[in-house]
Amino acid sequence: MLVDSHCHLDFPGLFDNLPAILENMKEHGVTHALCIGVDIENFPAVLALAEAYSNLYATVGVHPDYENVHEPTVDELAELAAHPKVLAIGETGLDYYRLKGDLEWQRQRFRTHIRAARKIGKPLVVHTRESADDTLRIMAEERAYEVGGIMHCFTENAQAAQRALDMNFHISFSGIVTFKSAEQVKEVARMTPLNRILVETDAPYLAPVPYRGKTNQPAYVTHVAEKIAEIKKLSLEEIKEETSRNFFKLMKVVP
Repeated sequence: MLVDSHCHLDFPGLFDNLPAILENMKEHGVTHALCIGVDIENFPAVLALAEAYSNLYATVGVHPDYENVHEPTVDELAELAAHPKVLAIGETGLDYYRLKGDLEWQRQRFRTHIRAARKIGKPLVVHTRESADDTLRIMAEERAYEVGGIMHCFTENAQAAQRALDMNFHISFSGIVTFKSAEQVKEVARMTPLNRILVETDAPYLAPVPYRGKTNQPAYVTHVAEKIAEIKKLSLEEIKEETSRNFFKLMKVVP
């Protein structure tokens, strides 16, 4: 068993080849995947995937990069997340890399998502890029530790990772951990307790070595798990077992 804890199967390049993508998952022992919502307008497509396949799950949220989209309320997010196949609130968080200027709207959106997660009692999927201090500050202020969640595609330093761990969050590693230059990410993988590690693809983005530069897909999460096993000096089977257990325990769902 192996879980891809973050992918976008509704995106072009994956959805239009879905039968082959799902078959490749099966062939590589990737048994489950979490399909991430990035805006409310396209949430029905994400939910439809989760409803159509027993081994797929969904989240609901608005990505911090997305401007000029529907801005959901706490109650709206909580209502959408009440569906049994919706396991978490997100992708949410802050991104100061792609957008500049007055980003207070991003911070307010993030607060709304945290409040919705606390309202319904489901975990968060958090995106942070060049914004770790504000991300972690808002998480603390809004008591995100009450529900915990996932620091998705984590690329910050070990100090930021520890602050997230202290707030009841898991650290999820993507294909970036396989990149030769990603020493900071490897350091975080070394220091993160095994019972708080998740693996993901962020497909169709960030394909791991040896597929770097190509369209990513959930089957490739096996290469992320292999690199984590190498870094932690553990067997691949241990990483598969532990990261899968971590996912289902966090999401409060029986596979």
